[in-house]
Amino acid sequence: MPEFNAPVRDMRFVLHEVFDAPALWARLPALAETVDASTADAILEEAAKVTGQLIAPLNRSGDEEGAQWHAGQVSTPAGFKQAYATYIEGGWVGLSGNDQFGGMGMPKMLAVQFEEMLYGANSSFALYSALSSGACLAIDAHASEALKSLYLPPMYEGRWAGSMCLTEAHAGTDLGIIRTRAEPKADGSFSISGSKIFITGGEQDLTENIIHLVLAKLPDAPAGPKGISLFLVPKICVNADGSLAEANAVTCGSIEHKMGIKASATCVMNFDGASGWLIGEAHKGLAAMFTMMNYERLSIGIQGIGCAQASYQSAVAYARERIQNRAPTGAVAKDKIADPIIVHPDVRRMLLSMKSMTEGGRAFASYVGQQLDLAKFSDDAQERQDAQSLVALLTPVAKAFFTDTGLESCIHGQQVLGGHGYIREWGQEQLVRDVRIAQIYEGTNGIQALDLLGRKVVMDKGVALRQFTAEIRTFADQPNVTYSAQLLDAVERLENLSDWLQERADSNRNEIGAASVEYLHLFGYVAYAYLWARMAHVAESKRTEDETFYGAKIATAQFYFSRMLPRILSLEHSIRAGSESLYGLNAEQF
Repeated sequence: MPEFNAPVRDMRFVLHEVFDAPALWARLPALAETVDASTADAILEEAAKVTGQLIAPLNRSGDEEGAQWHAGQVSTPAGFKQAYATYIEGGWVGLSGNDQFGGMGMPKMLAVQFEEMLYGANSSFALYSALSSGACLAIDAHASEALKSLYLPPMYEGRWAGSMCLTEAHAGTDLGIIRTRAEPKADGSFSISGSKIFITGGEQDLTENIIHLVLAKLPDAPAGPKGISLFLVPKICVNADGSLAEANAVTCGSIEHKMGIKASATCVMNFDGASGWLIGEAHKGLAAMFTMMNYERLSIGIQGIGCAQASYQSAVAYARERIQNRAPTGAVAKDKIADPIIVHPDVRRMLLSMKSMTEGGRAFASYVGQQLDLAKFSDDAQERQDAQSLVALLTPVAKAFFTDTGLESCIHGQQVLGGHGYIREWGQEQLVRDVRIAQIYEGTNGIQALDLLGRKVVMDKGVALRQFTAEIRTFADQPNVTYSAQLLDAVERLENLSDWLQERADSNRNEIGAASVEYLHLFGYVAYAYLWARMAHVAESKRTEDETFYGAKIATAQFYFSRMLPRILSLEHSIRAGSESLYGLNAEQF
């Protein structure tokens, strides 16, 4: 299994040079005394060591052993428990958590870089803490002060974990039809009964307690999604002083046998009159849970970037060493019987596709992180509102586009290795299996596309979209922006297409669903074009300082604009074909 080395130099480029994150942090009062450039660099360097030396070596063995279930108990693969103990000593679970309850209070811009390292090193391991971080966010945002004080410190510390219990056997996307019930008890708590499936980390042996966030319905709940409430249900009940009490009526009925992420326990969780506590208001649990869900959607999007980065590293190393045939223009390695395959045009096409999409995704993830930091920490109300609008618009793009293109990149990486990519030794086939789930869980990518086009563009009348495109136009209109013309053309296509779809949707409801996936991809390519134009602009100004690094950025940007961005032309053509062809067959003809 190849080693994983976090791309720290590129992460620093994005944070410090493209976004000037330290200057942003300095003007946000809550961050000014918490983090600066040197602090961020130290965290990235330490994170690279933790992920590369502690967690990545467990990736292949964890996949081969998998999580194991026996009599309601789940054991993680050999080495996971010891590695997790070391991992939480560094405070990594609470990296961006509320410092009032023991978190480190670091900005999201920094946290997204760390999450990429985690997923690139070991997606299964990463999920255990990712669910904890998301659960903490929901508790911090919506729970009572008493619940926050009792549960957040040990969760940020990593001694307790979190899980998200939404899905039921009959209710996936349509959460309004869940059957899990919550009965009020005299002491103010609730009795929770029902069964949930596909619960990541619902049971494991890494932590002494697991805090489940459970969607359920009260006896007087109205029908549909407006009748859902959110409850905190611990695996082991907790005394008022924070010590552990008796076991709660929560059990793991089984775990799933899966295509990938085999070391991550995916559980069936049974609640048999378990004690739970209401989070937020009754019947408004779905809105509260969306705090966690949106965090997880960005996080799972980053899984796509992390896996793609790991695949790229392996593919590049192989392409430099594997010799086969001669270059089309003649021998390059004249002292060898053949040339390394990196000389061949199609191998370069695949590697540059991977490189341009992974680095574009890294910049876009940091951009979304920047908006999250502004929405949370800015003392300017309008800036907070604008940032929150962009977060809402861009979250479904991040989740779906990162993971769709992440799978594409991992398949490219596998293809570069040829037959060796299909066998276990090189790790590429595991990356393909592990990243595949990212398109499915935390809201399938088709649902993300419907959310983007149907809610965030059409229902919003394009307000947030125009906010985003106006920012792009402002950048493109600056002097000496190399790709200004291509960027402005792409933005105009996105805007015009959005207006066209708005009109079509008014007369035909099928148009949104028919166009949504292609629209999200087109949006993603335009967004990446904006980030690549920004990266190229910085690299051109610094090229003489480091030709190897900045020259590579400039060349990759050129590849993106010449070979990747033109994909929007076919996407636009497909969208404008309309929905009619989707309904030419009746159900029996499929």
